Amino acid sequence: MTERILGPVHPTAAARSALRPLFLGAAAFAPGSLLGDWQARNASRTLPHCVEQLDAAGALDNLRRVTGEVDGEHRNMWFADSDVYKTLEAAAWQLGRDPGDAELRAFLDTTAALVAKAQEDDGYLNSYFTADKPELKWRELHWSHELYCAGHLIQAAVAAARAGVGAQLVTVARRFADLIVERFGEVDDVDGHPEIETALVELYRVTGHRPYLDLALRFVDLRGRGLLDGERFGSRYLQDHEPVRTADEVAGHVVRQLYLLAGVVDVAVETRDDSLLAAARRLWADAFGAKTYLTGAQGSRHRDEAFGDPYELPPDRAYGETCAAIASFQWNWRMLLATGESRYADEMERALYNAIAGSTAVDGTHFFYSNPLHLRTGHDGSHEDAPSQRLPWYSCACCPPNLARLVASLSGYVATADAGGLQVHLYAAGTIQTTVDGVDVRVETRTEYPWDGRVELTVTTRAPLMLALRIPAWAEGALVDGAPAEVRDGYAEVRRDWTGGATVTLELPMPARIVRPHPRIDAVRGCVAVTRGPLVYCVEQADLPGGVTLEDVRIDPATAFAAGSLPDVPVTLIARGSVETPASGELYGTGATAAGEPFELTAIPYFLWGNRAPGPMRVWLPLALT
Repeated sequence: MTERILGPVHPTAAARSALRPLFLGAAAFAPGSLLGDWQARNASRTLPHCVEQLDAAGALDNLRRVTGEVDGEHRNMWFADSDVYKTLEAAAWQLGRDPGDAELRAFLDTTAALVAKAQEDDGYLNSYFTADKPELKWRELHWSHELYCAGHLIQAAVAAARAGVGAQLVTVARRFADLIVERFGEVDDVDGHPEIETALVELYRVTGHRPYLDLALRFVDLRGRGLLDGERFGSRYLQDHEPVRTADEVAGHVVRQLYLLAGVVDVAVETRDDSLLAAARRLWADAFGAKTYLTGAQGSRHRDEAFGDPYELPPDRAYGETCAAIASFQWNWRMLLATGESRYADEMERALYNAIAGSTAVDGTHFFYSNPLHLRTGHDGSHEDAPSQRLPWYSCACCPPNLARLVASLSGYVATADAGGLQVHLYAAGTIQTTVDGVDVRVETRTEYPWDGRVELTVTTRAPLMLALRIPAWAEGALVDGAPAEVRDGYAEVRRDWTGGATVTLELPMPARIVRPHPRIDAVRGCVAVTRGPLVYCVEQADLPGGVTLEDVRIDPATAFAAGSLPDVPVTLIARGSVETPASGELYGTGATAAGEPFELTAIPYFLWGNRAPGPMRVWLPLALT
């Protein structure tokens, strides 16, 4: 059996939870698989890149200013400490998988020592406020991010505790958490950026110290009472306009909203608070019913990185922050554990393979902060808020280390268990080794997913076992061992004698599909998108004939699709397209646009766009004139 390291989310035995996560090392991705290669690239490229950038961009020097090791001004965002903590968390999860990485262990230990040295005598820790604004500690919570940074420190410490590394980091985080309990336990204050809630619950799960959970509950219930100064974007931006328990719509800054809701679910299951979980369900229905892009991205407004109105989902102005997609993944994981409902796993998969995967270049060292579904011809990508290509780092560098910590722990989200069975939620070649009711279970998975829908699982155990296989909502006509899958609540349940090993074959049909938007999504009315399996496809300028402008391209609504391939793109889709050139150069005219000559239109997976050269791209394609 693999070492029993708990993963990022691990409810206590007393929690009201339908499913239980497996240990972090229970699942392992096979080399050569999409997720396996991504995790390996994260370890060899993304995480070392983050470590380098912490020094180059000044985040570590901000802490060294506090300890007296360097002089100068604070660099970049006032909450840049959080980038250090997210990278430490990623390092801890990676060391849990590969404890022999001496260089990474040295980074974790030396950085933990630096953080400990920067901590004040009472436990307070924030490089910006300690060095630059000591008189404003805890005084401007609407913008300070003090508890947000503390939350990421605590999550790093949780990872270190569970991976058995960085003991000094755990001590630092507990000292700070104890100060926070003392400072906020009886006052009506919350932070403008949620994150501390879910961190405190996880620290409670590690330590059993009840005041951490109690304070998380207090923060959740104080949110929405108008306690914060909404001077810049208003109280909705801060989710301070309506209490969580009575809110009926997600609103404001997307990452803040989703981190808050992740904490809401954590608190709900540990306190067995059904009304709080019901609130999370209600807000989920709003978020995914009218405010989520086809790629799983969320956030349609650049101005305040926020949710828009229902169906306000412009593809070219999509903000779709990478951290928001990661937060959505984390919230849906908690909802899945709490309820066992497959729709949450479906949304995890959609975000993972599209919005999250697309945020990182194939080299592992360049990233998108925002993730549009349409990059226009002539787009000015000179500013990092809306670049034309992925960048190596950002002045607000929250996304790269967030990606690193998610991917380092990604194997922890593959499967779960309950009293009598094992549930597989994400399909990838590799192995699962765990115990169910005290009996060892081994699952070997062979698949080319997401390029191919055939998944073979060989199960070996010595006791009866229910194997539940998620059937994605897009997988019409799924087969289990050649027969139509009997699907119950989104899963095909397989019972058999697994002694000596038995194989079950799941076939998820993956035809290319034309997807039409809800008619209220005005921004893409008259357009369609193309999907195959869990992947959303797009058209890039690089695949168009010379002289063709992307915005003039149309797709035939009756097209048949053929599969092709390109270097580093295992499955492209080839459709019938045409070019409709404007009748005149007038911005507004009365003449009809003439139907153009047909040509072969090549689409690639959205998550791979922008890896060849900067250029226009679009997911939603206008329909050709008929």
